[in-house]
Parts: sequence; C-alpha cells; structure tokens
Amino acid sequence: MNISIMTVFPQLYEPFIKTSLIGRAVEQGKISFDLTDYFSYCPPKTRIDAPAFGHGAGMVIKPEVVTQAIEDKERAHGKAFKIFFSPQGKKLDQYVLKNIAQQLKGVDHLMLVSSRYEGIDARVEKEYADLVLSIGDFVLMGGDLPAMVLLEGLLRLEPGIVGKQESVERESFNGPFVDFPPYTAPVNWKGHEVPEVLRSGNHALMDKWRQEQSVKKSVAHHFEWVRSFELSAKEKALVAQEIPHHYCVLMHSDVMLPHDGVGTTSVTSMDIHDIARSASTFGLTNYFLVTPLEDQQRVVKTLLDFWQTGYGIEYNNNRHQAVSKVELLASFDQVIAGIEAKEGKKPLVIATSAKKSEPEKSITYYDQSKVWAKGQPVIIVFGTGKGLSPEFMARVDYILEPIEGLTGFNHLSVRSAVAIIFDRWLGLKHKQR
Repeated sequence: MNISIMTVFPQLYEPFIKTSLIGRAVEQGKISFDLTDYFSYCPPKTRIDAPAFGHGAGMVIKPEVVTQAIEDKERAHGKAFKIFFSPQGKKLDQYVLKNIAQQLKGVDHLMLVSSRYEGIDARVEKEYADLVLSIGDFVLMGGDLPAMVLLEGLLRLEPGIVGKQESVERESFNGPFVDFPPYTAPVNWKGHEVPEVLRSGNHALMDKWRQEQSVKKSVAHHFEWVRSFELSAKEKALVAQEIPHHYCVLMHSDVMLPHDGVGTTSVTSMDIHDIARSASTFGLTNYFLVTPLEDQQRVVKTLLDFWQTGYGIEYNNNRHQAVSKVELLASFDQVIAGIEAKEGKKPLVIATSAKKSEPEKSITYYDQSKVWAKGQPVIIVFGTGKGLSPEFMARVDYILEPIEGLTGFNHLSVRSAVAIIFDRWLGLKHKQR
C-alpha cells in the first residue's frame, strides 16, 4: 500500500516513517510513503492560505492548493481512500480503527490530508473526504500528530507489520477490557515485587489473575468503553464483581412539601413496584423505603408481605424477585447503620435533584471512577414531594446533575427518574459487538 500524506511540514514525518516497525515495513516493501508539501502546488512567493470569511482572526488553506495536491497524487498512485483530520470529525478509538482497516482491504492507496492554521476550506473536505477523524476533544496546532496517531494504530492491524499476531489480538481495547499489567525481571524492584501468581508456573492461575486484573482496570478507568459492548453473562458477572455494592433509598421524610416546608409524603404502591424492578434490572443490592409514619408503615408491610412471603410468590415470581429487594425503615440513619454493619464500611451517599447543585458536590454520569475509587458502598437517594430538603442535601457526599432534555420542562415522576439515573450510572450502552 502507498500512503500519501498532505502536509505543511513534511519534515515532521521523515524520522517517524523510518523508525521502529513502520520503518521496517518500509524497508521490506510492505508499505511506501509519499510526503507532499502544499507549497509545491502554489507559485513561488505566494501563500497557501488566505483570511477566513466572516469576522474573527484566522487563515485557511486555499481549496485550489489542496485540490491540486490530491489530484496529482491520485494520478500517480491511483484512486485513494482519503482521511482528513479535524476536531469536528469522528472520534478515533479501537473500534473505528478496525472499521478503517476493513474498508482498506484491497485498497492500494491511502491518503492522509493534514491541515494547519484554521484548517482547510470546508468545501474541500465535503468534496473529497471519505472520512474525517478527531483523536479527542481537544485542539492541536494541526493534523500532523493525529495523522501519526492514526498510522501507529492502523498499521499494527495490517498483517505482517507486528511480528506476533497474538500481540494484536489480545491487546487493550480489542474487546471490552484493557490488557493486564506486564512484569519482567527483577522480581523485586524498589520494594515492589512481581505478583507471586506470575512466578508460580500455574498457567490456569496466571490466566485467572490476568483476567481479574484486566477487568478491574477496565471498570476503574474505562467504564464507558466496557459498557459500550454487548457483554456475555460471564463478562457481566466479572464486571459486577468490580463495582461497589449500590443501594437506593426513596425518602418519604426529609422532603419538601408544596406549601408546608419540610415534611413527609405518602407511600404509593406504584413507586414500590416500579423502583424495585429498576433496582433488580441494574443490580442494586437493596431498595430502602423510608417513612416514619406508622400508618404508612402498616400499609407498606402488608404489600411487602404479599409479594415477599405470601401468595404473590406464585402469582408473579418476577415481581416477587424484584420486591424481595425492598426493605422498610423509619429513618435514613437506620439505612446508613444497616449498610455499614453489613459491608463493614460507611457508605457514600449520592443525592438526586431536579435542581442544579453547588459545584463542590456535583458529579456527572461520567464520574463513576471518582466515586468507585474510594472502595465504599454507594447509596443513591431519591426524594418524593418537591425533592429532598436542604438539610438532607447538606449531609450527602455527592449530588448527581439533574436529568435534562432539550426543553425547559423538568418534572419527571420519581419512578421515571430512578430508571433513567440507574441506566445512566450502571447500564450497558451497546455500541460495539
């Protein structure tokens, strides 16, 4: 395959394409490079760029310059698969790399079009680009480093570039999990020892340890990647083992009433059933209902007895399984004490609210690693009425950002909010298969 690279600075690539595995592949004739300087396609003492239309500063590479470069190299090497680089492009990951590798099967000419300044005239991209890539949500001075990043990731997928194909097949991001940590001699280095299991000679134990470490690191640092896969039952179980136990609490005390300040609300059977089903679906350990009112407790106990120990078990076993997670308590302090006694650790408390909270406690649905890194059980608390009281909110560790759509309406039922929050925090979001 020939790889044509369009750039303002071809000298940046010269050591890159002569080094390591890429340099060896060039020497062996497996790939070749054609570095193209945009300045070669404009008259002497003229600029390759011009001021951008509209207000604001910035220079844009002229469309005729890029057009001449592209068409010249396609005449020399044949029709190319053309990749442009832009912060607005599709974000590069291992899944995208594999898709590109598939598209390049049988293709003899790959063209990488790198920009500088404020970029290349957008019409060129629209006219020629087969793919526009970004390597992350940040801005660099140009597309040259992204082009090199793409080549590093893409060429190692080409057969024969990397010596051992096993190295490619078992590496990080080739599936839902990253790779296990590697070790070599000496056994003891600065007080850190190679894990004993790796020195045991027991291959089965080594494989088990490596898988455990792989899953642990993936869940801790790459949960968004893990949850983007359609996991098998075994993989789901492995992931669940690495996530701290989660509990949810529906507060009928310490909540705001429409006109009377802080007070208590009535329990509804629908909240019991529906939230129990959500808690079961997303693997929460228990669902606590908190009400200090004795008449409300009697109503709840009657319902729970039916589904947990009575005829409800035979009538609807799925409902029985869900409602079996429900526990009735009189106060939130009892919830804390019970979980601490069971887990041996004080739980972290995450409150939910339909209102924006103070920044120091606020977390998003991408902050699992921040919370889970503490190694404590997690409680997610929901309020009834008009939401949890300010006094209650003052005692929590974190507050999840509100659920929002693209409208100003923000009045979900607590049952709907629970399902959405559990899905955003713990749910799988299939993207890769």
